[in-house]
Amino acid sequence: MFTSAVFLHSPLLLPPHRRRCSGPWFAIRSSSAPNLVERSAEAAEERRPVIQPHDSTPLPAITAAKRVVLVRHGQSSWNAEGRIQGSSDFAVLTKKGEAQAETSRQMLVDDSFEVCFSSPLKRSKKTAEIIWGARKEEMITDSDLREIDLYSFQGLLKHEGKEKFGAAYRQWQVDAANFNIDGHYPVRELWARAKSCWARILAHESRSVLVVAHNAVNQALVATAIGLGTEYFRILLQSNCGVSVLDFTPREEGGSPYICLNRLNQTPGSPVASGGRKTSKRIILVCHGVNQTNAEADFPISGDGPMNMLGIIQSQKTAELLLDLKVSSIVSSPKSACIETASVISRVQEAADCLGADCVPRYVDMKELQDLDVGDILRQSQKDTSEDPDFHPLWLNGFEDRAITELWAQSGKAWRSLLEELADESDPEKIIVVIGDPAVHIALMGHCLNLTKEWMGSFHVDAGSISVLDFPDGPFGRGVVRCINYTAHLGRWSIPITRSTVNEEDF
Repeated sequence: MFTSAVFLHSPLLLPPHRRRCSGPWFAIRSSSAPNLVERSAEAAEERRPVIQPHDSTPLPAITAAKRVVLVRHGQSSWNAEGRIQGSSDFAVLTKKGEAQAETSRQMLVDDSFEVCFSSPLKRSKKTAEIIWGARKEEMITDSDLREIDLYSFQGLLKHEGKEKFGAAYRQWQVDAANFNIDGHYPVRELWARAKSCWARILAHESRSVLVVAHNAVNQALVATAIGLGTEYFRILLQSNCGVSVLDFTPREEGGSPYICLNRLNQTPGSPVASGGRKTSKRIILVCHGVNQTNAEADFPISGDGPMNMLGIIQSQKTAELLLDLKVSSIVSSPKSACIETASVISRVQEAADCLGADCVPRYVDMKELQDLDVGDILRQSQKDTSEDPDFHPLWLNGFEDRAITELWAQSGKAWRSLLEELADESDPEKIIVVIGDPAVHIALMGHCLNLTKEWMGSFHVDAGSISVLDFPDGPFGRGVVRCINYTAHLGRWSIPITRSTVNEEDF
């Protein structure tokens, strides 16, 4: 379980050589036997079904690596009014929406897109035109990229939908996958349309594709690409002009390609700002900054070396991004770079409460969790893939099956510990920052989504990135993924949003 470091005075005053020691500047305590919260976490886990790979139509084979960048349209006039849009075409971009589209254009300006697929609806087409700018390459309008068809709901303000449709509106909110209106199942229809879109997108000869569409359809595109069913509607958040990136890699034997979600919902604004369902419980996964060991690593693991200068900059940038949040606790792997990153975030959090004349320091509870350290498991089982005909560039395939099984089991223990921490009733607005290696964060996201270990190769995160998990129904309800692998906060040191995770020579 946890080892907790409770600061006795501000770590702003601590010299670097004392920030990891077990001397008088912090007190150690350990958790004991399973408590009521722990038993609740285990019971909740037993109730939640584990999702097996979705039985869907395989995606078409490809002959070369392909990157697809999905963008939701900017804020529309009906977004601003709180009106249900669906596939209606009356809304237009607001000034804010146009500015968001311009920010997305700047995010993607260096990408040499070969084609743009766009929804035919005005709000999406306008966003696509702003992002596409002066490019001369082809733009294709695809009607299946229109927003979800909501039939009689369309055009209503949300409170009008609740008043007019009662039980149907309630089902739309809590059980959208089985929601029925006017004889239709909108989410099921949407998933079928998304699969149809993938057939055309992947059949196009281009290797770098921009797709500009809508909230629900982009959720469906991400979910159907990696094999998730309609029960994942509203779980993979898509903000206005949020950018998601999928990498497709061909298999030597043909068939459906390998698929990796490189990034989810990199937004023009802060990834921790409001939007989506209101939540008082949140886990923020922070990948530690680059250290000497993983600076040139091929896999998402690292040794126990301290951060290099880039890593220190990355951790400081992350701390600044979290400045406006009141972090309740920081849970860290015991590895050196993770503890360094935790200390930087803690110092900035404490300083945030001391900017006025009356300084009352707020001490952030820092804890080490041994189960977050999976580096040794992976390092001891790396396979020699130089002559492996079945090797593919997704990181998961670089390790022996027993290691992946062990990683999954250990990360599951860490996940249960984090849910227990999140359930602490003494802090109703609980925000936990979790610091570890990319590999363990990928596993934690898999546990959040109730997946199995086979899914870990479907996600990618970079050093210095953050991923945000919200729990609007409490720590034992379903988690909502607000973003994955967000790096825009790193500024000039960020990972380019369109950089491929596969060998550049494949492009």
